[in-house]
Amino acid sequence: MFITFEGIEGSGKTTQIPCLVEFLEQAGYTVVTTREPGGTAIGDQIRNILLDFNNTDMQIRTEVLLFQASRAQLVEQVIRPSLAKGFLVISDRYADSTLAYQGYGYQLDLAQLQEIVRFATGGLKPDLTLLLDVDVEEGLRRRFGGGGKNRLDAYDPDFYHRVRQGYHLLVQAEPQRWVVIDAGRSPDQVQRDIRRVVHQRLSQKNEKQ
Repeated sequence: MFITFEGIEGSGKTTQIPCLVEFLEQAGYTVVTTREPGGTAIGDQIRNILLDFNNTDMQIRTEVLLFQASRAQLVEQVIRPSLAKGFLVISDRYADSTLAYQGYGYQLDLAQLQEIVRFATGGLKPDLTLLLDVDVEEGLRRRFGGGGKNRLDAYDPDFYHRVRQGYHLLVQAEPQRWVVIDAGRSPDQVQRDIRRVVHQRLSQKNEKQ
């Protein structure tokens, strides 16, 4: 089963994923975790290019293609082989981030982006995508309260509002794949809902086998 986490900055993905992994491993599952951009030796090199403040002249199309290059490597080197072995794969971001950030955030052509994403992923889609949804202002406060920005953080709040709205439009387009989690609550409350949803989906999948 392939599970992805999506959300704007400060939504809590990095906090919640390890807690879910611990829960699943205690239940007897073998879990492979990864992140985007990165997740492979090649992908991590691309990640460094994308995050580097020295690359402020990077064109939007260049950025899009670098994300897809990292993603293509991740799919073929990590995700598909892990799924073939029967492992659970959990990714901190995946293809929906391109549509939300470059599509709705940058307002690029969605049809073109969807075609590029299909090529990069070989058509591989998650079985379940969890959107950790939080108000933009709260998310930015959490994310940047301690500093530590990189090149991809240099957006204004309006950009993040478009991204958040874009995520909700993606949910509406594929409601069977997405589950929206209110990430504005305490981490324990959020984790409880995540575990409930994942446990339910895994039970449904096991019943069909």
